[in-house]
Amino acid sequence: MTGQALWHVATVVDAPRVAPTARAITLSVPGFTDALAGQHVDLRLTAADGYQAVRSYSLAEVGTDERVDLLVDRVPGGEVSTYLVDDLRVGDQMEVRGPLGGYFVWRPDDVGPVLLVAGGSGVAPLLAMLRARRTVGSAAPFRLVYSVRTPEDVFFPDELDDTGPGATVALVFTRTAPAGRSRPTGRITKDDLAAPGFDPADAPLVYVCGSTGFVETVAGLLIDLGHDPARVRTERFGGA
Repeated sequence: MTGQALWHVATVVDAPRVAPTARAITLSVPGFTDALAGQHVDLRLTAADGYQAVRSYSLAEVGTDERVDLLVDRVPGGEVSTYLVDDLRVGDQMEVRGPLGGYFVWRPDDVGPVLLVAGGSGVAPLLAMLRARRTVGSAAPFRLVYSVRTPEDVFFPDELDDTGPGATVALVFTRTAPAGRSRPTGRITKDDLAAPGFDPADAPLVYVCGSTGFVETVAGLLIDLGHDPARVRTERFGGA
């Protein structure tokens, strides 16, 4: 059995709140290695009565063996996300399997332009890609288009304000926007996805992550703009 298929015991070492309904969770996981930006893990929680629940979460950061970094947003009615956001404590234990997935990944040796499009907590694997780019000193041009309801829902705003040379971030607010912004609130549009250096002629590799409805809408807009469907990679999430 490979390391990815094994369940590893994980211990919570940090779990700060990063938005009203979300926490960044860091786990110490002996035996967990070789994760790539964009991969995910399975979490297995076991209650005192033996009841088990398994959920998948994208890695929010990679590059450190035996450590797992996640972003968890509370899903209305979600038993696991509610527990992780509201009740989890440092020192708690669970099981982790992974890293998993090989399609929705960015590798540091890819020097071409990258367009990232996130809806809400779908920013987690894309944030891992931005962080990996910075860590390895990649010169690949990156652009993140990040759609959120309100300014309070932006994860790690200070970090996104300073992504380094060659990487830009555009925030799209759907319900409430900061004062002074020229773009009205509303859902993501073709104009939000079009930018010099990231248009179809430049053949960027595109990663889209968010809810099913968000991903389907964005993928359709990208294809309408002329992007090659074969270069548009998608990952979606939703309540179990």
